[in-house]
Amino acid sequence: MPTPLPLVPGLRPQRMDETSAGGLVVRTEDGVASAAIIGRLDRRGRLRWSLPKGHLEAGETEEEAAIREVEEETGISGRITARLGSVEYSFAASGRRIHKCVHHFLMEMVSGELSDADIEVSEVAWVRLTELPGRLAYAGERRLVARAAEILAENV
Repeated sequence: MPTPLPLVPGLRPQRMDETSAGGLVVRTEDGVASAAIIGRLDRRGRLRWSLPKGHLEAGETEEEAAIREVEEETGISGRITARLGSVEYSFAASGRRIHKCVHHFLMEMVSGELSDADIEVSEVAWVRLTELPGRLAYAGERRLVARAAEILAENV
């Protein structure tokens, strides 16, 4: 990993682009649709609920990365049924300005059991789709959940 550049007053931080992928994996039990979400602690120690996601590995497609990341972070294996869209945001880290684009996919659960074994994840939970907007920390992900609800309603 390269040594981070120090911030110098008057100079703009170096900009880096990052691409990640993840998804909203859904299961239906007794007619109720729920999604697997993850909780991570932020820098202030607050638990922030979000959709599972992560970086693409070398040679990996967005779809492959999304399936892998969902399984790594939740223990649930999913199958992609639709593209939900992308969320873009920027943040500062290690003296750099990072522009991140995260591609999200709607998935149906294939197998697995919910697990918080991934070191990056503090908690995992199945949450009813109708309750997700009140639980997710980020507006961009809440918009994707609304899109997922539309897609699922069309396929009923």
